[in-house]
Amino acid sequence: MSGTIHTATDQIKATVPHPYHMVEPSIWPLCGAVAAILIATGIILAAHFHQYYVLALGFFATIGTMFVWWRDMVREARTPGLHKLITQIGMRYGMALFITSEVMFFVSFFWNYFNYFFFPAKMGTAYAAVWPPQGITTIDPFAIPLFNTMTLLLSGTTITWAHHALLEGDKKNLVRGLGITVILGLMFLCGQAWEYTHSPFNFYHGGVFPSAFFIATGFHGFHVIVGTAFLAVCFFRARDDQFTPARHFGFEAAAWYWHFVDVVWLFLFVCVYFLGRSAIVAG
Repeated sequence: MSGTIHTATDQIKATVPHPYHMVEPSIWPLCGAVAAILIATGIILAAHFHQYYVLALGFFATIGTMFVWWRDMVREARTPGLHKLITQIGMRYGMALFITSEVMFFVSFFWNYFNYFFFPAKMGTAYAAVWPPQGITTIDPFAIPLFNTMTLLLSGTTITWAHHALLEGDKKNLVRGLGITVILGLMFLCGQAWEYTHSPFNFYHGGVFPSAFFIATGFHGFHVIVGTAFLAVCFFRARDDQFTPARHFGFEAAAWYWHFVDVVWLFLFVCVYFLGRSAIVAG
């Protein structure tokens, strides 16, 4: 299937005179939106009613949508004549704008967190003007959070190693770097799962601090899951020689996304774990 044109539509696309790529209609964006709604609804049901079936359904729907959507994108990327230079530039701009939207997504969480961090009196008269609130025992930042930080920082170096190997045509080290990065991503997720199950506070009770903590770190964990899956796809594509030094936007997009995940975690570690470990008394 490699290097062949799959459909009559692809043949027409490959011979059009303009350099732009016209995307075929696809049902997968709609499926992805439905899966996202299921996850959001599932989080609410799990938090308030301890019902997890909708959350599980949303998770598996997301994984399934990612699989079939990426399958079509890989097939499209391997069709000769579709992704001309101007199309590749457009995809890079699109990925950059997507990451920018993700940055603003996390800005909202940090805004919420620092709203109470600097003005704890806003929590109401039932609480002392202190952050974290009285009765909350925070997680030691130099235990599992530090391990997770070192893991993600190391993964940033291994994905960069893989990128340089790709540019030099070194398939062996490209596959090695991607494989190690995927393993490090899984190690981070295991560390975060252990931290959640041993946390001195939980999402269901405790008020503002647990809500701000689990929403921010939980959505970051979800992004790590997506990024790890993204890199795993690149790993198998690299093994099949689907990347070249001149054409490897799929890998490049995955690397950008992974570096974004790394940077967000650094802010979470400093702001939520380290600065949030001691009570800040309102003056």
